[in-house]
Amino acid sequence: MPRVITVDHSLCRGCNLCIELCPKSIFQDSAEIGPAGLRVKEVISPDNCTGCGLCELCCPGAISIDPLPDEVFTSICAEQKDRRVETNARGGWKEINSLLTPGRYFMTGNDAIVEAALAAGCRFFAGYPITPANEILEEMSRRMKGLGGKFIQAEDEIASVFMMLGASWAGLKAMTATAGPGFALMQEGLSLADMAEVPCVIVNVQRAGPSTGQATRPAAMDMREARYGSHGGVQRIVLYPDSVQETFDLTIESFNLAERFRVPVILLSDGYLSHLSEKVEIGERLRVYDRVYIPGEPAFGPTPDSSAPSMPRFGDGEDLQVTGSTHDRSGKRSTADPSVQENLVFYLDRKILSRREELVDCEEMLLDDAEVVVVAFGTAGRSAKWAVKEARKLGRAVGLLRPRTVYPFPTQRIMELSRSGAKFVVPEMSQGQMSFVISQCIANEVVPLPQPNGQIIDPRRILGYLTEGAW
Repeated sequence: MPRVITVDHSLCRGCNLCIELCPKSIFQDSAEIGPAGLRVKEVISPDNCTGCGLCELCCPGAISIDPLPDEVFTSICAEQKDRRVETNARGGWKEINSLLTPGRYFMTGNDAIVEAALAAGCRFFAGYPITPANEILEEMSRRMKGLGGKFIQAEDEIASVFMMLGASWAGLKAMTATAGPGFALMQEGLSLADMAEVPCVIVNVQRAGPSTGQATRPAAMDMREARYGSHGGVQRIVLYPDSVQETFDLTIESFNLAERFRVPVILLSDGYLSHLSEKVEIGERLRVYDRVYIPGEPAFGPTPDSSAPSMPRFGDGEDLQVTGSTHDRSGKRSTADPSVQENLVFYLDRKILSRREELVDCEEMLLDDAEVVVVAFGTAGRSAKWAVKEARKLGRAVGLLRPRTVYPFPTQRIMELSRSGAKFVVPEMSQGQMSFVISQCIANEVVPLPQPNGQIIDPRRILGYLTEGAW
């Protein structure tokens, strides 16, 4: 079945690029003279079109190629199977031995990230030095080579994020680590990862900002940027632990989620948690997930059930096209068709939101009869946990909700808790970013307790508000 190739003669400039670039000689001069005074082009052999998209690229708007229907595309892939390197399907869940001897260790948050990433199969790291994430880069540079992986200190954070994406398409589990200023520079690359469905892990060790701010002080000022910083408005998976043990566990979970959903996963830490030393229990076996590849399957969505599509690597012999532009299931650019754009962006949302219940993970404490619900994230959750326990001893009906998954946001659980008429209190190491997100979910009173001074929130301050109403 030939593709439908359309040339808008009113926009054709007669530049001949489509003729010169087309590998299959699909275009020729017509008898019609266009607005530029040159002969416009016409399509003579649409059945030879390979869908490479070069004509659309050189002449956006004037030339458009309709994507092939899914059943036709699948049929073509089957016919071309003999051209691919014979590779069996791969990926899915597996159990592996831990790299470290099972037992109890004493390590910092940054060290836990490195150990967990390597255990999960990370074999590519690119980064740029920045406080307070430097120890991750330093340790990765020391450890990666011995495991057969690749480490690159890039010229900046922009380069590191794009190196990471390329490594992921080469078949490696890839990661970078940064802090607030570097995270801001990475947003364009993360948007490409969203659109091209590239699995990768980005660690953001938050510090007090904006700009250079307090480079060595802890904060949680990137909470909303992690979800909304990139253009396009797609969903994100963002995790935030509160202990070194959780940092280890959620680093492995970040890689598993990235590989399962073919998305960039953001692991938040902060200047306190990154340098905190605590015990970490490491088991004998770890459960990890590798991206799925099925020869001949389309490499991009939308998929019928909004699941992640098969992901080949460069060298598997597939007709693989990777672009940040709107594309069909083969990866071919299709920037002029509104239905392709709409279906694609809704699919990217559904891929995450349709599995919201599975993704959302919260620690809950003393919520059954709570009249005041403290919602706290990451390091602030450590302070809030102590304050809630002490407030209970003083007879206050207080409970704690600590989301380990920041996004998708636990909207449903917060709505359930709000039905009792409870008041919500949100201590944060910022100006109050997440209290605003919570207030969008419910009509109950939401009280922000902001502290953007680059210091950990003293749990006694939270207790003082819960018992005396003063902050």
